[in-house]
Amino acid sequence: MSIVIRSKDVLVYSIIKARKRSNFFLAFIIFLGSLGLLLVAIFSYLGMDFSEEMSDFPFIPDYIYFPIPFIPQGATMGFYGIGGFFISFYLWLIILWDVGGGYDIFNKKEKKVRFVRWGFPGKNRCIILEIPMNEIHAIRIITGVKKGGIFTRTLPYESILYMETIKHGSIPLTRIEDNLSPFLIADKAGELSIFLDVPLFY
Repeated sequence: MSIVIRSKDVLVYSIIKARKRSNFFLAFIIFLGSLGLLLVAIFSYLGMDFSEEMSDFPFIPDYIYFPIPFIPQGATMGFYGIGGFFISFYLWLIILWDVGGGYDIFNKKEKKVRFVRWGFPGKNRCIILEIPMNEIHAIRIITGVKKGGIFTRTLPYESILYMETIKHGSIPLTRIEDNLSPFLIADKAGELSIFLDVPLFY
């Protein structure tokens, strides 16, 4: 989450959902893995022997040999390779369409807060929620204990920033997966509280 526009009358925050670095990395790794599996399946189907070429790579164990029989190993690798391609293709489409991303627009001139989110292509691709500013009565930071494992000695705290409204209830402005530090959440909460001229509660 970052500021796109900051002025006297307008605040615009960009919301990054699908276009995170982790999603790019995951889509790329899945694509490479499925490509490798498909190549092995094709070589297995064609009965190509790469034993001598593979011996030049010391990191490949000796028990992996070519040619790999197509049934069942080659066919299984081909199945997983095709499945991986579909998953990779889906992830790249999600990134391309920026599903879940969008903007939070706070406009004093229009006296409205507008939440814009992108969905899947279609009739309802652009999802917009508009809230009049006179319905906003507070900005609140809710802090809870994050559950840890049995070997976790300290339980870190997680904070979520909410905008409390009369008609729509509490609307989250941040998410746990944003991994924002308490300082950044407090900074944004203070900025919005001053901009909207509403109290800030902890």
